[in-house]
Amino acid sequence: MNFQLSEFQASYGLSSQLPASDRPEFVFSGRSNVGKSSLINRLCQRKNLARVSATPGKTATINFYRVDTVYFVDLPGYGYAKVSNAERRRWDELINSYFEAERRTTLLVQLLDSRHAPSADDVQMLEYLQYHQIPFVAALTKADKLKKTQQQAAMAEFTALLEPYGCQKVFLTSAEKGLGIEELQACLAACLEQPEA
Repeated sequence: MNFQLSEFQASYGLSSQLPASDRPEFVFSGRSNVGKSSLINRLCQRKNLARVSATPGKTATINFYRVDTVYFVDLPGYGYAKVSNAERRRWDELINSYFEAERRTTLLVQLLDSRHAPSADDVQMLEYLQYHQIPFVAALTKADKLKKTQQQAAMAEFTALLEPYGCQKVFLTSAEKGLGIEELQACLAACLEQPEA
């Protein structure tokens, strides 16, 4: 799988706009400012494929990126307090519609900040993934901010915490330093080699 063969496809703000699913999709989920855009950029070895914003809650749409023969699907970040209730309902409806449609979701990458315990919103998302039996792995972001011993402790803690939700694998990542990126790329590429159920 050639990750550099990537381009922005489109943004969709309403469930009615979502395109038909015609290829495998890798979905990226996480709370606002956890580093989804940065991780997507690093996976594709592109600086500005996904727009990175310092303002939490910036991605209010589902963004599709064509990467080789698949789509990377960037879900709107959740859990940002300064968003109106109407906007939050629109996000909920958009995300629910995405998962309830007949889509070729190959794997979801759930991003969690390696420095903090999962928030209530993170736990809610994990429960959602478990309930809907959506296959997922976890990417622990910003691991370069941790010391080596802290990284090992975070891996052990998150692995134990995520296992009951059906998490298949945990990756310690840093979009800035490239930590864990090759392993995550290999995991995504391996998913494509499995026959579709």
